[in-house]
Amino acid sequence: MSDLLIHSMSEFAHLILPAFAAAGATNIAEIGAEFGGMSQHLADYCAQRGGHLTSIDPAPQDAFLNWAAACSHVTHIAEPSLDALPQLSGIDAWVIDGDHNYYTVSHELALADGLCRREGKPLLAFLHDVGWPSGRRDMYYAPERIPREHRHTHSYEAGVTLGDAGFLVQRGFRGGGHSAWALQSGGPRNGVLTAVEDFIAAASTPERSLAYIHIPAVFGLGVVFDGSAPWADAVRALLGHWHDDPLLAALEVNRLRNYLAVIEWQDRQADGTAK
Repeated sequence: MSDLLIHSMSEFAHLILPAFAAAGATNIAEIGAEFGGMSQHLADYCAQRGGHLTSIDPAPQDAFLNWAAACSHVTHIAEPSLDALPQLSGIDAWVIDGDHNYYTVSHELALADGLCRREGKPLLAFLHDVGWPSGRRDMYYAPERIPREHRHTHSYEAGVTLGDAGFLVQRGFRGGGHSAWALQSGGPRNGVLTAVEDFIAAASTPERSLAYIHIPAVFGLGVVFDGSAPWADAVRALLGHWHDDPLLAALEVNRLRNYLAVIEWQDRQADGTAK
């Protein structure tokens, strides 16, 4: 089933890497490595420019660990992102694709932005999963890391479907015991996109306006950047025409409907109700 699902941030490499080049970024921090698909693109980019990739993931796959250990221009930090980020310095741009929930993402952005401000660097961050299903619903790989008062009631067993009324269903897109979904979608402090919007609202000032580009494909890519940066217009020129593109959005919904139909068929095969 997973072989049918296009889900990796590496699908956006042809958009992200030119934006990094336009911004003159050489040292990149990546949150969330998993198998290392995007990590390899980032590492190649850094190597070509004499830079360095710092990849943060407490439990990536063995294939990533073996690859990272062999790369002199890659540092792997095996800690949760909120523990690792305060240790960093000299980061030019950020790739955020870790734990897809409001608490984690809002703090990742705040920590990254704080580091940029201390070092006098404009913020440039790419975030995955700003679309359905994590845009407005928390997903937790490790709910025990989220303070209780910031953690929504969640389930490891139930799944999500397009057009749901908010409550989880017993079928649909689900984590198979590896991740949990908040029982309801929407509302305050729920989901990756909500975290991005709240961060931008809080961090923008009359002297500093943060810009946002939303690319509605492959679970959604969000780009947060300092609108007054010397390279901001170049990033807008590269990516702005993809912002909320209606054709991309329609194709993404169609892709998800087809994938959910496959899941439904497999579930019916498993319980003997397929016709």
